[in-house]
Amino acid sequence: QVQLVESGGGLVQAGGSLRLSCAASGRTFSSYTMAWFRQAPGKEREFVARISTSGITTVYADSVKGRFTVSRDNAKNTVYLQMNSLKPEDTAVYYCNAVLPPRRPETGYWGQGTQVTVSS
Repeated sequence: QVQLVESGGGLVQAGGSLRLSCAASGRTFSSYTMAWFRQAPGKEREFVARISTSGITTVYADSVKGRFTVSRDNAKNTVYLQMNSLKPEDTAVYYCNAVLPPRRPETGYWGQGTQVTVSS
């Protein structure tokens, strides 16, 4: 069982930055592929970024590539999402996901989400 708690969301102007954190419980954090998803009002949840167990491999959605950076600290059981050059279309609830590879994210654990609002 893994519990995930996101933090770091808030209101920021377009062009600004935010850093999201996701703290995980349990002693097997390093075994999980970690990912960030987001859901805007009236839209389906969408993939944002993913990081491998070791932190070596990262994958990004085209919409955030070059602006967002995902990282993890296995010693602190925490995954981060650094978001730069934020746009109003980045406004959404951001969710952290943990899944044992090679399973799909839908089969993993989810946090409660943190709201990010970008004003124009």
